[in-house]
Amino acid sequence: MKRKVHVILKKEELLAKKLEGKTVVIFDILLATSTIAAALQQGAIEVIPVKNEEEARNKAKTYHPDEIALVGEYRGKTIEGFFDPSPSTIKQHVQDKTVILSTTNGTVAIHNAEKAKHVYAASLLNGEAVASAVCQPSQDETVLLVCSGSSDRFCLEDLYGAGYFISCLLQLKTFYLTDAAKAALLLYKAYEDSSIEILKHSAVGEMLTQYGFLDEIGFVSRKNVYSVVPKVVKKKLVNGEEMICLK
Repeated sequence: MKRKVHVILKKEELLAKKLEGKTVVIFDILLATSTIAAALQQGAIEVIPVKNEEEARNKAKTYHPDEIALVGEYRGKTIEGFFDPSPSTIKQHVQDKTVILSTTNGTVAIHNAEKAKHVYAASLLNGEAVASAVCQPSQDETVLLVCSGSSDRFCLEDLYGAGYFISCLLQLKTFYLTDAAKAALLLYKAYEDSSIEILKHSAVGEMLTQYGFLDEIGFVSRKNVYSVVPKVVKKKLVNGEEMICLK
């Protein structure tokens, strides 16, 4: 029987009771899951996703200050005293550190998916790597792709990212696609060579452009440039690719 792939258009639609036994992949292309991929690729030990600033500050108290990097934003603006969650600049802050990450949508989506059997974070930067992990012979669950959205609103860039991910999956195996998954794939195929335009003209993309982050959009619009596989293990995101290699 073919594994099923389904897409959920915003994190608020996730139902914990329906996650048991499923593999979940979270997308927050602008910018949380892109930031997570960048942090792990650039040498972070792990990324701890938290729901909000308060939780981040409380978590930070359990570490020595030299061990952590506090990174986060709320509604597109960097939290005071935190590092900016920009994938293109995060390298200078995260080497050999535990990253405590608070974002408006992506880290909340990861928490909402905690009842699933496996939880990954994917972006355009590392879509192929995560798809390869999801296609491992040991995994045969339904694959649920979750578009984080923005404050209970659907986000175009997340659906585009999910479509790209589905195209990566289909290069490796045959899957049964629900109509929502087919819609994501059709969107991606229609604009396969226009990723930066899709991201730039989305609502979040327009907001980031207004805040002066147009270069960041260009950075995260690149496909398959990272090999990391961010996977939730004991409520922390680690590079799951290393875990596969160690088996």
